[in-house]
Amino acid sequence: MKLKCDLAIIGGGPAGMAVALEAKKNGVENILLLERDKYLGGILSQCIHKGFGLQYFKKELTGPEYADKFISQIKQHKINIKTGTMVLKITSEKQIIALNRDDGLLYINAKAIVLAMGCRERTREAIAIAGSRPAGIFTAGTAQRYINIEGYMPGREVVILGSDDIGIIMARKIYLEGAKVKAVLETMPFSTGLICNKMQYLDDFNIPLKFNHTIINIEGKKRVEKITIARVDKKMKVIPGTEEEISCDTILLSVGLIPENELSTEVGIKLDQATRGPIVNENRETEIEGIFACGNVLHVHDLADFVTEEGEITGRAVSKYLKNERRHRPQSIKIIPGDNIDYVIPQHIEYIMPGRKKVKLFMRVKSPSETVRINFKDDKGKILASYKKKTVTPGEMLNFYLPEILLTEQLKSITVSIK
Repeated sequence: MKLKCDLAIIGGGPAGMAVALEAKKNGVENILLLERDKYLGGILSQCIHKGFGLQYFKKELTGPEYADKFISQIKQHKINIKTGTMVLKITSEKQIIALNRDDGLLYINAKAIVLAMGCRERTREAIAIAGSRPAGIFTAGTAQRYINIEGYMPGREVVILGSDDIGIIMARKIYLEGAKVKAVLETMPFSTGLICNKMQYLDDFNIPLKFNHTIINIEGKKRVEKITIARVDKKMKVIPGTEEEISCDTILLSVGLIPENELSTEVGIKLDQATRGPIVNENRETEIEGIFACGNVLHVHDLADFVTEEGEITGRAVSKYLKNERRHRPQSIKIIPGDNIDYVIPQHIEYIMPGRKKVKLFMRVKSPSETVRINFKDDKGKILASYKKKTVTPGEMLNFYLPEILLTEQLKSITVSIK
């Protein structure tokens, strides 16, 4: 089957839905939203805990409640969606090859494409834990789906490796379901999730968190029986003599997320080594004209609210692209991560958009720090603007507006650094 549309969006999670709605509100009519799952919402459908919507709706919602607000709007605006549809390939000419049970093979020609495929979890193989290969080893997201959607408990005595948000959330969930969380292990000397999540989900339930620890061996025949843990130094090397055995029947791995960029790399889109997502300008447009990226496929977010915000930025930009309502700057401004900055999104600024006064930057720091200044410097090292911040941590994404005056100056680069 052959189809044509103005805008094709790959991924029906919070990013994809936000793009579709914002593009529709800005005059884009022929929109096609593709989702490989049976329903829209992405990962939100299994996140039944609260904490969503505080930034965007100013009230606390669960993941399904947050998703439902956007799904309802998608239906109201009569945006064309195809669920159960797997995208196999995209081309630089903006053709999409997809597959589903109802239509068979689809050839979709679009004027613009937005990549919003989200991310996936790292597995045991990605971090190379030694030992046998018994049952009882899950990623935290898989365990979350088993409990919240399928109604199965993954185990009764659980050790969690990794203290990012999903690992912390699952520690409390397993505790409340009646299982025992023997320990949450973290290789870093700090929690990699939100500070508020650590306090509410671990500290309030007396769940032990061991920093600078990792799993070095797994033992068990049919099922996990015990593990060996040890302390690690700053270079992530095991410290001899610190080994300790813990009996357990389940291991949950919460060791980071990887943006789903197989489609991106196949079409030739360049990826940022820090984010593992595409290199984009302030409109979230990749280096291939007319192909945009946003949400967790671009960089891993803490909050669905920020994903939605980035989707809306992309939706407005796509509508202006399709209407040809933008003009180039005299020269591109490169945004460079400086001291203690892991990455900055966008990586460069290319256009002057009508009605735009500010550009919002999203970034993460490399290590925690207190009482800091986020400085914006020109290519000569002169501080052009500065923001104060009480604390910064890798688990919390920062966002700041780039002062308008910096966009009017003839700058080749802006370096963002922490002092």
